[in-house]
Amino acid sequence: MSLLVVGLSHRSAPVSVLERASLNADAQLKLLQDTVAAEPAAEAAVLATCNRIELYADVDKFHAGVAELSTLLAQHSGVGLEELTPHLYVHYEDRAVHHLFSVACGLDSMVVGEGQILGQIKDSLARAQDLHTAGRLLNDLFQQALRVGKRAHSETGIDRAGQSLVTFGLEQLSAGADVQRWARGKKALVIGAGSMSSLAAATLARSGVAEIVVANRTFERAERLAQILSEGDDTDVLARAVPMDSVPVELTRADVAVSCTGATGLVLTADAVAAAVEGRAGAPAVEPGVEPAAAGQSAGGSTVRAAAETPLPGAGTAAGGDENCPLDLSSVPSGFSVVGEAAVAGMDAATLEQHGAWAAGGTVVDRPRETGRPGPEADAELIGALAATATRVGRVPERRRPEPVAEVPRPEPVLFLLDLAMPRDVDAAVHRLAGARLVDIESLADASADAPMAADVDMVRRIVADEVAAFGAAQRAARITPTVVALRSMAAEVVAGEIARLEGRLPGLDDKHRAEITQTVKRVVDKLLHAPTVRVKQLAAEPGGAGYADALRTLFDLDQETVASVSRAGNSTTTEKNRGPA
Repeated sequence: MSLLVVGLSHRSAPVSVLERASLNADAQLKLLQDTVAAEPAAEAAVLATCNRIELYADVDKFHAGVAELSTLLAQHSGVGLEELTPHLYVHYEDRAVHHLFSVACGLDSMVVGEGQILGQIKDSLARAQDLHTAGRLLNDLFQQALRVGKRAHSETGIDRAGQSLVTFGLEQLSAGADVQRWARGKKALVIGAGSMSSLAAATLARSGVAEIVVANRTFERAERLAQILSEGDDTDVLARAVPMDSVPVELTRADVAVSCTGATGLVLTADAVAAAVEGRAGAPAVEPGVEPAAAGQSAGGSTVRAAAETPLPGAGTAAGGDENCPLDLSSVPSGFSVVGEAAVAGMDAATLEQHGAWAAGGTVVDRPRETGRPGPEADAELIGALAATATRVGRVPERRRPEPVAEVPRPEPVLFLLDLAMPRDVDAAVHRLAGARLVDIESLADASADAPMAADVDMVRRIVADEVAAFGAAQRAARITPTVVALRSMAAEVVAGEIARLEGRLPGLDDKHRAEITQTVKRVVDKLLHAPTVRVKQLAAEPGGAGYADALRTLFDLDQETVASVSRAGNSTTTEKNRGPA
């Protein structure tokens, strides 16, 4: 059997695909059950977070395993296989181990070094254990991943390379300002009472917000979280719980709103956020650059009509900007710009040059013909080439620089929103609302893409490489253990048979001598087997050492079923031993 992982994350798929492919708790349980029921897989575990969905399995066939796991992910995520496949990645054997250990250390997180992933890996293992889908391989793998992650955080400064997604999100909301100074005295609304929402509430409390309101569909869970926040020794925050239907009212009172629920639809629509902003600011929340009155008129169509009736700048013959133009404006057809193709048709090269200078700088350049300058024939060729260009590109090339467009300043936000849910809780259209600042998973991904890597990251990578090598050696050695155990069992049976035969030949042998003879024979067998079994474990732990188990079974004519029964017994014992908190 071999370890295989098939998944997608923020590194391989856009947020829109991750959002649609997200798995709720029930879907994860069903996926685990269907995976172990499939032919190629004997064990399975699902790691599903806000920015990754990964299915781990112990499979006996690589290609069949990839096909089956990809199909199951598509079926349970609701995203078609053809659409999902380009975003999937596959890791096998040591590469799969390396991937999970890197994830556990925070190297593959959206915010490098964040430690929340350890809790999510622990939950993933517990879920697989509860459903009995995790055997010896996945138990060992996930337990070791947790130890590697803890080692990385304790032995290096990986925490300095990044922080939790919540902290990073608050830094983005504060636009680079000190989070504690920015949050001090603010009122916060936390929607949801799960692990991520609880982390957000605790982070806000430590940052110095004055009040936290917790809203959740299960009111008792909201009350419990509010009580924990109020009774915390390291904070002095006023916390209270409200039902979900109070969110619109509380949103008008809040300065900061954090949402992370398991809802499949939007929790906060753009209209709800706009109403909250209007309630706080006293003015409608509109897109930057659009006046509220103009926005209202455009809905009725009057703005569109007014724009259509307004003549284009520079159109006609009476525009004030046509002063000093070298052209005979009376010959220009009404409605055409003096810098268009109708205006320049038929002029000679000298006038064309003057027109170009006027169009670029607004002044006429007096450039008389130079001595020896080509005559009308050359002018005709130039005008012909100009006409050909106009025919090809649809306009006469103009030497005008585009006028700078003044950026409309965005008003300071009065409501800050952090959306940590997948799929999203807050309508993406809120990004365009004036008076509101939204940070969601997609914007966090963009902000973290160029984050500098700390030197500690290299240290963590070395830890991961060492741990992967050690895990691989231990797994390869463990694969030969059932064979070694079966060999020693066979030797013990041979000793027992020979002692029984000796008793038949020497019926008068007393107990003392029988025990001494038995012990001597066992010592001889143990000494003969010690060096080969120790050496074969060492060889099997090296890359490519899988064949030594087969050689041992062949040399000693070991029964394959006996070896398999020892392996099954070992799997059962290991599973029961590992069940429980990591």
